[in-house]
Amino acid sequence: MGGQVDRSRGNAVLRACGCAAAGLFLIAGCTADGSPKDGAASRTPAASGTTSGPCGAGGGTAAAPSGGSGSELVPELDESKQPKTVAEARDLLGRIIVAEQAIGPDVVRSTPFESDPGHWPVLDEGCVWQTASLPPDVLATSTRSFHIPAKDGRGRVRINATVTVHHNREESGWETARAMEEVLRCPGQKLREGEELKNLWGGAFYQGEQMNGWTEDAFTETGEYVSARDGGPHLYTWSQAQFGPVTVAISAKGATGITREAINAFVVQGTSRMMVQAKQELGKAAG
Repeated sequence: MGGQVDRSRGNAVLRACGCAAAGLFLIAGCTADGSPKDGAASRTPAASGTTSGPCGAGGGTAAAPSGGSGSELVPELDESKQPKTVAEARDLLGRIIVAEQAIGPDVVRSTPFESDPGHWPVLDEGCVWQTASLPPDVLATSTRSFHIPAKDGRGRVRINATVTVHHNREESGWETARAMEEVLRCPGQKLREGEELKNLWGGAFYQGEQMNGWTEDAFTETGEYVSARDGGPHLYTWSQAQFGPVTVAISAKGATGITREAINAFVVQGTSRMMVQAKQELGKAAG
C-alpha cells in the first residue's frame, strides 16, 4: 500500500478528515458494546447491503455481533501469542476472518471467494491499483468476497472482508498510516478497467481519540464507487481496525436502493465481529 506517512496524527489535514469520520466510529462503538482491491489481499474495497444495522441503522436485518469490545474491553496484548511463522499467521487469520453468515442473512459468497494469499495490492503513482508480492512486513493476508443479490429493485451490493497479520504492532500500525496517506495522495483511484473510486476522504484515530474506544487504531475511508457494469456513483466505505499485529477491515460498495445507514451497518457488523475474534485470540486473559 503506498508510501509511508508520519505516524503523528497532529497533522491538521488528518484531524479534519478524522472528525468527518467520527459518525461511523460512533456506530461501531455502539455495535461492539452490544456484543484493495477486489480479490487481492489487504485493502480490498467491496460492497454492502440493505440491512437493519446495529444501533438502529435502517433497512433489513444484520446479524448481531457476539462478544464485547467496548472502550473498557480492549485487552492488553499477549505478545507470546503473536505468530512467528507464515503457517502460524495463516492459522490465526483463519480464526479471525468472518464467513458470510457473520455479516447478515442475505449475504452470499462471490466468485472468486478468496484472494491469492501470496499477493498484495499496491496503489501506484498514477493512483491505479496493482497486484504485487507480499512485502516483508506481512506474514499472511486474505480477502473474502461476498455480495447480496439484486432483488426487488435494489441493486447487487458487494462486501469484502480482509485480515492481515504482521510480525508485530508497529508493522500493523504502519499499514493503517499508509492507508491514510493513500487517501490524501489519491482521492480518486482506479480499481481496474471500468471501476473507479471517487471523492475519497478518510480519518484515523488512535484508541481514546474521538470515539475510538474499541480498537488500538482505526481508519475509515468513504467516497463514491462508479462502475461500467454497476453504474453509479454509489456509496463506498472502507473501515479498518487494529489489535496488536493484526488489522481487520470490511469494505462496501453500494448500489441502487441502498442507504448509507445500511452500508454502515454491514461494515460495522463485519469489522466489530473480526475485532472481537482478534482480541480473543491475542489478548491476555482477564485476571
